[in-house]
Amino acid sequence: MNKLLSTILVGMLLTVPVHADEAEQHFAVHVLPLLKTKCFACHGGDPDDIKGKYVLIDRQQLIKGGESGEPAIVVGKPSQSPLMDAIQWNGLEMPPKENDRLTTTQIKYIEKWIRTGAVWPKAETIARYQQQWAKSQADGITVTTSGGLDSTWTSRRYSSSDLWAYRPILAPQLPKVGAHPIDSFIGVELKEKGLSPAPRASKRTLLRRIYFDLTGLPPTPQQAKEFLADESPQAVESLVKKLLASPRYGEQWAQHWLDITRYADTSGFSRDDPRPTAWRYRDYVVRAFNEDLPFDQFVMEQIAGDELDESNPRHHLAVGYLRMGPYEHTGMSVEAVTRQQYLDDTVNAIGETFLGQVLRCAKCHDHKFDPIPTRDYYRMVAILAPLHPADRQTKFSESENAADFARHQQRYQRLLTKVGQQIKTINDRGYQAKVKFLQEKGIETEGKKIQQLINSLPKDQRPPRHVGLSYADLGQIKVLRKRSEYFTRMQRTYQPQSLTVYSGPSNHYSSNSHWNSVPENRKAAVPAVSILTGGSVQTPGEKVTPGILSAAGLSEQGDRTTISDEIIGRRLDLAKWIASKDNPFTARVIVNRVWQHHFGNRGIVLTPNNFGVTGSRPTHPELLDHLASWFIEHGWSIKKLHAYIMSSEVYQRSAAHPAIKSVAEADPDNQLLSYYPVRRLTAEELRDSMLAVSGELDTTMGGPGVYPEINWEVAIQPIHVMGSVSPVWQSSLTPGERNRRSIYVYKQRSRAYPLQEVFNKPESTTSCDRRDQTTVVPQAFTLLNSQNTHDRSLAMAARIAAQVKSPAEQVTHAFQVALGRVPGDRQLKIVLQHYQKMLAHHRQHAPVKLKKPTEITREMTEEMTGEDFSWVERLDIYAHPKYVPDLQPADVTAEVRALAEVCLVLFNSNEFIYVY
Repeated sequence: MNKLLSTILVGMLLTVPVHADEAEQHFAVHVLPLLKTKCFACHGGDPDDIKGKYVLIDRQQLIKGGESGEPAIVVGKPSQSPLMDAIQWNGLEMPPKENDRLTTTQIKYIEKWIRTGAVWPKAETIARYQQQWAKSQADGITVTTSGGLDSTWTSRRYSSSDLWAYRPILAPQLPKVGAHPIDSFIGVELKEKGLSPAPRASKRTLLRRIYFDLTGLPPTPQQAKEFLADESPQAVESLVKKLLASPRYGEQWAQHWLDITRYADTSGFSRDDPRPTAWRYRDYVVRAFNEDLPFDQFVMEQIAGDELDESNPRHHLAVGYLRMGPYEHTGMSVEAVTRQQYLDDTVNAIGETFLGQVLRCAKCHDHKFDPIPTRDYYRMVAILAPLHPADRQTKFSESENAADFARHQQRYQRLLTKVGQQIKTINDRGYQAKVKFLQEKGIETEGKKIQQLINSLPKDQRPPRHVGLSYADLGQIKVLRKRSEYFTRMQRTYQPQSLTVYSGPSNHYSSNSHWNSVPENRKAAVPAVSILTGGSVQTPGEKVTPGILSAAGLSEQGDRTTISDEIIGRRLDLAKWIASKDNPFTARVIVNRVWQHHFGNRGIVLTPNNFGVTGSRPTHPELLDHLASWFIEHGWSIKKLHAYIMSSEVYQRSAAHPAIKSVAEADPDNQLLSYYPVRRLTAEELRDSMLAVSGELDTTMGGPGVYPEINWEVAIQPIHVMGSVSPVWQSSLTPGERNRRSIYVYKQRSRAYPLQEVFNKPESTTSCDRRDQTTVVPQAFTLLNSQNTHDRSLAMAARIAAQVKSPAEQVTHAFQVALGRVPGDRQLKIVLQHYQKMLAHHRQHAPVKLKKPTEITREMTEEMTGEDFSWVERLDIYAHPKYVPDLQPADVTAEVRALAEVCLVLFNSNEFIYVY
């Protein structure tokens, strides 16, 4: 009797008695799905790629063990089974990755299975138990999908309320409460809670609210005067219409979209290279909102503009959306891995942006909560399989800002020339050292190629590799080469090129390359896509064809959307499905985003990127569907949606409720919107508002990113890139250039802009669907003490002092400009007292005129030798004869500096920082 057979027979005798049905059911519903998910990738797939010669696809081979020759299981004795040691990481570690380790419960499943006989019933028996198990769970709905990795998942049931986002959008019947449809839906909920709404907000409050919502800027005193003088019933409607036509509208709402798409001007990761033409995608978004591009068209252009019409330059820019995530592929990375990372990132980005679905959860396993099987995930990957990042020649349109490009190109050319000269100086020193070495050996060098002469010598007679160069030279030449790469990339900012994509064979994209072209011949075999077991490129499994989320619409027949099998056309089919009125997600997601930004950063669904089980359920589901169906019926127009929402009573309510105590008890989070939810200005709105009221804001639109003044210690902070550091942050040449709106500020992933960072501007690695609104001490310190706030206060004071003369008039005008009102008598008296106190201080303390340095010494450690070295970095902007610094205290009188202290207080007031 062989050893394996004896082990099995002994095990059978020692097995703990358990009813056969119970043991088989335990294997079918707990053990087999676990083996498939955790083990089959290495021990159950391709016969030629079995790890350790251990096969787990049937009972006999599982018990037999692998290349050690010893049984993996002693039936009935878990404590003596090497498999148990492996899954508990005692000696062996299986699965080997920390993230894949079995939980305590899962280990107990295996332990019980071994103890009760390690049964492995026939396939039909397994299927029967899995179906019975699914039906025995809590009442729910079985959803038709493309099928899970195991039948237990496929037949699982869902709570009806968890599937709200998957149901078709149907216009609900309007309740007979309130004149406006939106107020009707809100009114029903309030009535059920016994709550009354707050009264209408004052016209002055509505004015500021509408201006900030639509433009991100405060109204000027003249604009306030005009609106308050309009006593017609259509005053609000007229103001909304006027602001929707303002170019400032597109800038405000493009910023919301760029948060979601993760816009940045650099690539991120260790290199964080410039993306010179990313700004053209940003400006495309601004124009799209200003032109009220129908949202379904906006969707299609960003996902598949190149497949929709490759000859349209606008579409080259639109698909820049597919390039917004951080991405890097260099010679130090495996192309198959970084390629899959790009596809994974793009699939999830599309899911979150347009569908409100977090798809990355299904990369390694069937989604634990939503009806998204892993097969669906890789069907989406298959749609993107022909997608590749690339650069194109794309001419500038008349609507793009290409002003002064020659000056900027000349600047970078000067910098490149200077760097080239410095590199040549070091290389020449090394070259002369090699010549001297050869001449000392009596070797004739005249007219000869020096390196060839050196290579002809025996290795033990050759000079050191870097002869004649110090460790400082070696370190500096690396820095200079990185600078050369950086300046070369930055030159492209001002050339008619685009950051785009194409469908076709691989161009073998490299982050090291300054240009990744589109192949001329794009005829190629369609890339095959497999389900990656455990999400690893090393364990491909079943092949899949392109497809979309199969549970969308909850059709009993499953999804019927057809996706092209051709290499070109897959993304276009995907875009058409996403932009379809029959898609249950898209319209719901975008109307929720718009609602969110009109109601204190709170959507009807509080998790705008996640409409799944782990996200928030809608507070007003019928209202959400009403808005979605209304939006589709009105041509997918975002501007019409704004006007519709803002014409409602719920939008125009006061933020102050007369019965706030009872409201707080019944609805502590104001989910029912009995009063308007107060919100803080975003980081961009705060900076832009300061510039607006100080008179410094330059409203020039579009163009490459600008560089505002930032804290000096942050500007010179060494931001490490691979093998070097990025250049010092120098502000733009003139106040007009650097005091543009914040949406146009150059966004470097590795360098945070201090004022915006402290006020919760998100980093751009992941999609930000809803900004935090924290209240922390650094915000108070920043507003009160930062150079930016003091500079804006001084500029505002100088502007006001030039317009009105007496202190009382100046203070009154400062209130009007900053807060949209005049101060009360008592307030005016207190502020004037503060002014006089500050005036006395400033008369006694004369400020010193400061000047920016034109060069700084930088230090670094040479990575190969560990030695420190230094070099001088010239700050060419601050050395430029046309550089104009911001206004300084030494430039103005003590009276203006005292008035600036008053302006500083206004910038720090809640009335300035919050929208009511």
